[in-house]
Amino acid sequence: MNGPLQRLGRWVGSHLVMAGGLLVLLYMFVPIFVVVLMSFNKPDSRLIYRFDAFTLDNWANPCAADGLCGALSRSIQIGLLATVVATALGTLMAFALVRHRFHGRSAANLGIFLPMASPEIVMGSSLLALFVAGGFGGKLGFWTILIAHIMFCLSFVVVTVRARLAGLDDNLEQAAMDLYATEAQTFRRVTLPLVFPGILGAALLSFSLSFDDFIITNLNAGNTTTFPMYVWGVAQRGVPMQVNVVGTVMFLISVAIVVGVEVNRRRQEKALAR
Repeated sequence: MNGPLQRLGRWVGSHLVMAGGLLVLLYMFVPIFVVVLMSFNKPDSRLIYRFDAFTLDNWANPCAADGLCGALSRSIQIGLLATVVATALGTLMAFALVRHRFHGRSAANLGIFLPMASPEIVMGSSLLALFVAGGFGGKLGFWTILIAHIMFCLSFVVVTVRARLAGLDDNLEQAAMDLYATEAQTFRRVTLPLVFPGILGAALLSFSLSFDDFIITNLNAGNTTTFPMYVWGVAQRGVPMQVNVVGTVMFLISVAIVVGVEVNRRRQEKALAR
């Protein structure tokens, strides 16, 4: 009896972690499944959030809800601009913190984490006070949102790129320079390709944070409406099903990016193995 019981115990032990992980993933994805399902919903009333009938009208007419596409377009514009600026500045800051020694370096490292550790309501109210003190209290809108998003995305970019830089092998760059490559050539052909996955990850994280932000945006938006603010506003009188279409599309894009990066990584590993 000990033999079968031992085999059963080993089988349960080896599969228990996987089963627990799958259950956790399933729990995490339940809200996403609801969003995907509701994107095909034709509700009898906007006041009751339940699945009543199947329809493709929400996908055929995503802009049927008043103001949705305008708010979505504004969020995408702010997200892209904030991502480009924050990624560029954050990458330069990460190189400076990792590759150079200067007075105040430890304080700068500590300061990078403060925006990440501070609650969003604190940072949002601080930025609002800054804009008001600077005379922009009556001009809150697109540009103040953009500045605020750049400022809180910057820390995440620096931390992500710095982690990638800290894990690089300096011998690769030294070998390139031993082969008579200039500093510019070494950076372009060795350093940048090695750091690029970290830069890309930081950029994707920045766009997600910017697109998703509500608290900081709401405090510094004035009369400008972004997609999260639109969803919060319409939730008081019934969420249009087109919002679920946008959520589903964003989820599919995220999955496509992750799968594409993983496929590319495996191709590179196979190429190196050959």
